Amino acid sequence: MRSSTRVPAGAPDEAPDAWSAGQWGLLLVLAGNMLIDSLEVSTAMVALPSIGRDLHLPLTALQGVVSGFALGFGALLLFGTRVVRLLGRRRVYLAALPVFAAATVAGGLADGPTLLLATRVVKGFCAALTAPTGLTIITTAFPEGRARGRAVSVYAFVGACGFTGGLLLSGVLSEVGWRWAFLFPAPVVLVLFALGLRLIPSDPPSDGGRRHYDTTGAVSLAGALAALATGIVQLPGRGWNSPVVIGAFSAAALLLATLVLVERTCADPLLRPGLLAHGGLLRSMLGAVALNGSYLGLLLIATLQLQTTQGWPPLRTALAFLPASLPLAVTAPFSGRLIGRFGSRRLIALGAPAPLLGHLLYLRALTPHPAYLTDVLPTMLLVGIGFALGFTALNVQAAADVPAADRPAATAHYQTAVQTAAVLSPALVTALMIAHRAPVGVPAAEVAAGYRPALWLVVALGALGLAAAVVRPAHRPAPTAPPGGASPPGHDPQASRSGTAHRPPAQPHPPGENHRS
Repeated sequence: MRSSTRVPAGAPDEAPDAWSAGQWGLLLVLAGNMLIDSLEVSTAMVALPSIGRDLHLPLTALQGVVSGFALGFGALLLFGTRVVRLLGRRRVYLAALPVFAAATVAGGLADGPTLLLATRVVKGFCAALTAPTGLTIITTAFPEGRARGRAVSVYAFVGACGFTGGLLLSGVLSEVGWRWAFLFPAPVVLVLFALGLRLIPSDPPSDGGRRHYDTTGAVSLAGALAALATGIVQLPGRGWNSPVVIGAFSAAALLLATLVLVERTCADPLLRPGLLAHGGLLRSMLGAVALNGSYLGLLLIATLQLQTTQGWPPLRTALAFLPASLPLAVTAPFSGRLIGRFGSRRLIALGAPAPLLGHLLYLRALTPHPAYLTDVLPTMLLVGIGFALGFTALNVQAAADVPAADRPAATAHYQTAVQTAAVLSPALVTALMIAHRAPVGVPAAEVAAGYRPALWLVVALGALGLAAAVVRPAHRPAPTAPPGGASPPGHDPQASRSGTAHRPPAQPHPPGENHRS
């Protein structure tokens, strides 16, 4: 039954500062689900040692609890965008919510790695369907102007707070049991689903002829990433001659070849490599890959070191990580003004050295008895500064020089790159920790030293981010403005002045997930 409270799309902006009760309710549903999506990575990260002890999981499987969500989200984001376009926003959004809730319950009750990791991938795919769609629903349900701007700001702010909220909730709930940290989103999502049935506006699906989803391309991309991550984490313990390792890398190569072939011959491919010709998008992708990948790698190392080696409880670990995530949540409401005043490229360059320095400083924490104030806190503060300055600016720079018609696709490719880093970085860090793990019974100093090679990989990712931030793009002649003083295609003259022309896309998993839209 259709409710009269549903927000009409494209309603006239008669009262730009006033929202109706239906619009308030709609924003509650969309922002609430965005918050749930953004909690996922940090909730799982803090709970990893507890999960490992309870289910007797090796480190090779534990890292998949974090990267599995990123796999479902990142590898299937482009496919999810296509599904939403062809089937309609309301239909897909409402279908994803109960599936997410069911996967949440199944994951919280899982008694082994197979079901747990499978639910993480499913939840990631559901987030790929809802997080970007929520932003699109806002742009159609709220009239253009201040009302829409405020709604988008609320949506983005809630997403930026998700990682911090996930740390706190997971730290508190994991003290009771890790399963509670995984189960708590389910009833919340079901409530949002019930409200969404009444409040999310209807929209017609695409009727532009034959529907082409490019399922083969989507499955090939997801399978290739999963196989590659499996081969990486299994290599140290099994060696290059292992059938498991050979099979995983061979499957990854075969699926990647299939992906390339399908996308080159497909009439409407998911992947568009030509977008990388836009230097701003390419630099932003590299910078975001480095920022997100190094952060997740650092948190994985620190979580295992502090909880497993030092015996810290989950809540203490979560509180220790807060200085790395709070700055982004605090500065998110002012990010547009900062970009408008200083420019995205300058903010990225100012922020990129901080995480790299923080990663180097954490080498001091790899001792038998690290002190939080002098060994851990400086790293977390510097990482937080890097996110506060660079996170939103990278999003803006990604789409700044892309023609308006291509910006949705550019943003989707950017997010896919960010989540790919969230799949491969934990796998690489895990492989190095396994390869250099100290034997049982050795002195504590040797145990701590076993984390160093993995941390140097994190440092290398930080250096990549700095390089992407400071490299100067090749100078190109400015496009000639067409008659009448109009701007050339893809250029918005207000972008550099107000910082609002290219509003940063809301992140399904901010730091750690991007991500985190």
